[in-house]
Amino acid sequence: MKVTISDVARAASVAKSTVSKVLNDSPKISPETKRKVREIMKQMNYTPSSIATGLARQSSFTVGLLVDMSKESEFLNQFFYNIIGGIESVIGPLKYELTICNVQHSQPEDHFMNRLVLNQRVDGIIANNSVITPELSAELDRLKFPYISIGEINAPGSWVDFDNKLGGSLLTGHLLAEGYSRIAFVGGEQGEQILTRRLNGYLQALQQAEQPVRPEWIIHGEADEQVGYRAALQLLQLEERPDSLVCMTNYVAFGALRAARELGLDVPAQLGIAAFDDYPLSPYTTPPLTALNLDTFQLGITSGEWLMERLRSRETPSRQLLLEPELIPRESTRRGAGGR
Repeated sequence: MKVTISDVARAASVAKSTVSKVLNDSPKISPETKRKVREIMKQMNYTPSSIATGLARQSSFTVGLLVDMSKESEFLNQFFYNIIGGIESVIGPLKYELTICNVQHSQPEDHFMNRLVLNQRVDGIIANNSVITPELSAELDRLKFPYISIGEINAPGSWVDFDNKLGGSLLTGHLLAEGYSRIAFVGGEQGEQILTRRLNGYLQALQQAEQPVRPEWIIHGEADEQVGYRAALQLLQLEERPDSLVCMTNYVAFGALRAARELGLDVPAQLGIAAFDDYPLSPYTTPPLTALNLDTFQLGITSGEWLMERLRSRETPSRQLLLEPELIPRESTRRGAGGR
């Protein structure tokens, strides 16, 4: 039997009007009462009728792009703005507005599910996979609320991502083809899904080429210049040092280039360096870096198109897509097959 607002009111020992005011986030209701009523709604699997019947008839013509403002790497990353541009290029002509929403708030009642979804301030949301947890995905699916994850999620919802495992394999395979054989991997924090995928591609390429995997040649850390610099100094002063580096970002690779110069190593003759992303540094370093082109504008376009389709029809099935990265060989690895 469908749970009604009256059922919620009885369970919470409040009036129906109080439940209604909680749904509308009324300032007249205390935070304690809001928390109590919302917890009971969740326990009873209550779906507000306005959401259950579909929000299209009450459209705000607004899409929420969820950002964790506590993570500078998300909103200060240049790729973030390419993604915004891709989303805007789709939703703008359809008269939708894009609003950037911070998911981090100190009070539970400020959670974006309450602020944006239950209060119908946006028609749909787009967020990266650090925000869309399996639990949150399940709740959005229950409410039949449209959302798209940028990045692979372990849930049945729709997501679009780059094939990061393929990227790791492409870079490592390229270095092997250029005659490098002692290949290290630098950057990326343990536990991050993107690192896991990229590292698996690197390991797969080495194993397929019957090259040994050296754990001491895999160094984790934030994907920035300082980590690249320190890791490269450490690796390049080992008794048996690697002859090439696969770098998590072009910032990591930039730090590795600085370390190589300080140690007097010629790039690419004595050390090959390749990076996972092309923008903004790779074409302009000395020497220019071999890198992968990750079309983040297309990532935004795809997520925008899929969300608009979900808004047109709530019955649109979930789907997943891995976009292929493009290898761009440059001077930082070009020494010729068999070179030493």
